[in-house]
Amino acid sequence: MFVYGLIAWTTKVSVSDEHNALGSKGFVGLENYTRLFTDDINDRFTHSLKNLLLFTVVFLVGAMFFGLLWAFILERGVKAEGFFRTVYLFPMAVSFVASGVVWRWLMNPNKGDNAGGLNAVLGGLGLDFAQSTWWTNPTWGMASMAIPAIWQLSGYVMALFLAGFRGIPAELREAAAMDGASTYRLYRNVIFPQLTPVALSALIILGHMSMKMFDLIMSVSGPQWLTEVPAIYVWQTLLTSDYAKAAAISIILLLLVAVVIVPYLIYTNRQEKNA
Repeated sequence: MFVYGLIAWTTKVSVSDEHNALGSKGFVGLENYTRLFTDDINDRFTHSLKNLLLFTVVFLVGAMFFGLLWAFILERGVKAEGFFRTVYLFPMAVSFVASGVVWRWLMNPNKGDNAGGLNAVLGGLGLDFAQSTWWTNPTWGMASMAIPAIWQLSGYVMALFLAGFRGIPAELREAAAMDGASTYRLYRNVIFPQLTPVALSALIILGHMSMKMFDLIMSVSGPQWLTEVPAIYVWQTLLTSDYAKAAAISIILLLLVAVVIVPYLIYTNRQEKNA
């Protein structure tokens, strides 16, 4: 009732002409969907989709890279492993709103004498050329918006990969060593292929999280054109009581998430049956 029932109700609203608080007058088919791509003001919806794509790509690459790096370092054996594992995982315990407020200050776009946050640090180190306008940059602003998300969730990816490393049977390592495999060959041909299911799970989880990202972006930039994604567009559309348009955006966002999730569920179910 509270999941599929509401999805059905949202779908019904999305094919109606309920564009105000007075209610719907009738069925309009796919008109609300087509207008998002062909008759939206300033191509706002396609702009939000492009922002979402850029954010997702940068976020996934960054979180997967640093998560695997931290896991690899811990798996190789370091002193105070428990301490570092806790440090890497701690950001995940912080709410997106709280971290977004801090990162809004860290990514202060002002430069020179008015610089703050990271720009002030770079200026103090004599690296003025490295100062950035961060999320206010019209080209790469959305990419910098992924930095807080990478910081917050790379520790989660680390935990997944670390569990994957620890779950690899010792016999495989011993057999490779007896065959004379170097450290590079051991990881390249034996260990990393065993981590493929873990990597796939991490990509799916992070991918669907990025598509629904709302609170972190709102906390850093607020409802800005430069950093608008579909989730924020839905919220702003609802504020104008355009329920049909907001429902159409929501259904498209649901379909995007389903495109990522459903193939993964089918794959895992087949793997379990084959096992």
